[in-house]
Amino acid sequence: MRIGVLTAGGDCPGLNAVIRSVVHRAVDNYGDEVIGFEDGYAGLLEGRYRGLDLNGVSGILARGGTILGSSRLERDRLREACENAADIARDFGIDALIPIGGEGTLTAARMLSDAGLPVVGVPKTIDNDISSTDRTFGFDTAVGVATEAMDRLKTTAESHQRVMVVEVMGRHAGWIALESGMAAGAHGICLPERPFDPGDLVKMVEERFARGKKFAVVCVAEGAHPVEGTMDYGKGEIDLYGHERFQGIGTALAHELERRLGKEAKPVILGHVQRGGTPTAYDRVLATRFGWHAVEAAHRGEFGRMTALRGTDVVMVPLAEAVTELKTVPKYRMDEAESVF
Repeated sequence: MRIGVLTAGGDCPGLNAVIRSVVHRAVDNYGDEVIGFEDGYAGLLEGRYRGLDLNGVSGILARGGTILGSSRLERDRLREACENAADIARDFGIDALIPIGGEGTLTAARMLSDAGLPVVGVPKTIDNDISSTDRTFGFDTAVGVATEAMDRLKTTAESHQRVMVVEVMGRHAGWIALESGMAAGAHGICLPERPFDPGDLVKMVEERFARGKKFAVVCVAEGAHPVEGTMDYGKGEIDLYGHERFQGIGTALAHELERRLGKEAKPVILGHVQRGGTPTAYDRVLATRFGWHAVEAAHRGEFGRMTALRGTDVVMVPLAEAVTELKTVPKYRMDEAESVF
């Protein structure tokens, strides 16, 4: 069997672990040939790929990013790929394609599968917002990075009697903000799933200062929005890939709190630091298991499906099921977090 593998969308700790696992399982156990398409679906369309053998993936388990490179694909080019799915499989001689990516990548994988390309998907996203899987690799690493950042910011906030507003990733799902905020003991958490009232945060800070706790840390997801009319903050434009360009809620909220409180409030935007660096042990193991099961599924002919974690088991689920809707933070998880504020 000749297997193609690619990484698309935003980079994520653990991508290289999946690539390594795919190569080891395919080459060692089945004698397969594995090729890696460069820069995601763009490499698939443009015929840019290279062979992947055991030497080629040696030493990449703990390496962040992706050795294959990544990119996002405009919708017009995705349609072009679907129209030429049969030609792609024939031209490259691939018997299976394993795309590794988030919601956009898996949506494209489903479209290619529907067009006749033999596809087995592997979900990845630091946002942990893919339906049908309990966890995605990269999320644990991102939560750890954000938690450590807030642990460090608490000490400087306390030293200078400041409010620190820490913006983490999470466009439509606030899992990183929820879990890192809880782990770091943030004094407020703002999620995309529930509009927040800055007045509540002002009250919280004032009550803390009145008790002698003259600092506060607020964790806010990049996609969080205030309740309409409570502060000046608008929606951004939509980019070429269908994503909203956010206006910077961390900075806007810090300025609003400083204006209302008359106290210094500083925004800290963690941004892409959450995506980079060494994956945690948990993410390396999950990514390795996903790669192993993707190869097994390809050899069983289970195309149009993706790997998913259910409890402690890795199972195969239909791509159509995985991309129907995003997995957002449910109310009961928000209630749990609020109980420890």
